[in-house]
Amino acid sequence: MSENVFEKGPVYKVYFKMAIQVVMGLVISIVYNLTDTYFISQTNNTNLIAGVSVCAPIFTLLMAFGNIFGQGGSSLISRLLGKNDIDNLHRVSSFCFYVAIAFGVVSGLIMLALKTPIVHLLGADDEVFPYAASYYTWFSIGAPFVVLSFIHSNLMRAEGMSTHSMISTVGGSVLNIILDPILIFKLNLGASGAAIATVLGYIFTDIYGLIIVFYKSKALSVNPNKVRLDSESIGQIFGIGISAALTNITSSICMILTNHQLLDFGNDKIAIMGIVQKVSMIVMLVIVGFSFGGAPLVGYYYGSQNQKRLRDLLLFVLKFLGSLSVGMSLIMVIFASQAMSFFFEEEIMIAEGALMLRAQVITMVLMAVVLFGTIIFQATGKSIPALVLSLSRQGVVYVIVLFVMAKILGYNGIIYSQAVSDLISAIIAVVLLKNIFAKELLSKA
Repeated sequence: MSENVFEKGPVYKVYFKMAIQVVMGLVISIVYNLTDTYFISQTNNTNLIAGVSVCAPIFTLLMAFGNIFGQGGSSLISRLLGKNDIDNLHRVSSFCFYVAIAFGVVSGLIMLALKTPIVHLLGADDEVFPYAASYYTWFSIGAPFVVLSFIHSNLMRAEGMSTHSMISTVGGSVLNIILDPILIFKLNLGASGAAIATVLGYIFTDIYGLIIVFYKSKALSVNPNKVRLDSESIGQIFGIGISAALTNITSSICMILTNHQLLDFGNDKIAIMGIVQKVSMIVMLVIVGFSFGGAPLVGYYYGSQNQKRLRDLLLFVLKFLGSLSVGMSLIMVIFASQAMSFFFEEEIMIAEGALMLRAQVITMVLMAVVLFGTIIFQATGKSIPALVLSLSRQGVVYVIVLFVMAKILGYNGIIYSQAVSDLISAIIAVVLLKNIFAKELLSKA
């Protein structure tokens, strides 16, 4: 089953066959994010834009819960495929499915119960609060569907069904795009409409994933009788999954802290940063897609002890990611003003957004290095170094850099904090790759 997918043909062709499906799915997500942002910006209501922007960490937090079992499970499944251990494949996928649902339900209930303090904590002042609270409420209700969407989209890729994973993501995003203008403008639901459209898109992704598991998959299962899993496997899922989730959790915290730092400079700065972060995702998600697209191959070759193909894969991916990130960053730097004019009419906001955007993308090649190291350690079950990198770029390193640079340079220090954090985190990634991966894994070839 897996041999036909992972071992047939040159390694770079297998990589692109796997990765391009992931990237295509993420490209559609980018289109959704920009379309969603565009419709919200067309309200010309700065407080509404800021309200939706301050809620971005909530989505990232729910993504984190999904990635505990989506990425943690897919890492283990890739290695089990390499060993052809079908029974444990069924158990791992069933465990991830049902526990993810439980996490989503509990998260949603807690979020609803603590709505007012959490929305204020996110950075909403009295003017922004009504819009943020509306968006937040519907996102909390849809929490189980959001968390669940990251399970089968990841597990299907681990089995080699990247096309179906892409379709599930694309279908949900297209539905979202169609519903946005209807709910935001036609039904005059504003921020609530944007959130409802997003949740309905994730419901589509969940339903499609279940259909594929029932009728197409040979390795995945949602059999409740297969939920029980041995402690070693659970430890591996959580070990890798939590390190992956911490990337999202720390990213949420960093967004909140950044919004609080920007609050002193006005809600318009928060609104601009919210849009800038989504535009910069064009570069970021393409790099993420090509990184994660190779993760099942890394796990499979490592599990099957095919060290030659593992080495060939990693050398190719490193060169490709470096070239891709440099090229996309340059394009974004050159056309930053044009990109911002799509969302703003006032020249001062376009100029401010262009400055922020350039500051966000100039070090994307360094982010690629950090991602490269993170994916390698996650896919091979090296949870400690994966955890270290997960807590660096948008974690401990970023928080320290943010407060130090904000104190010294004020507003400019805030917007350039990510670039400095990328530099420090890339250095950490290179040291870990050299000292752990190169010596421990590639030396076995």
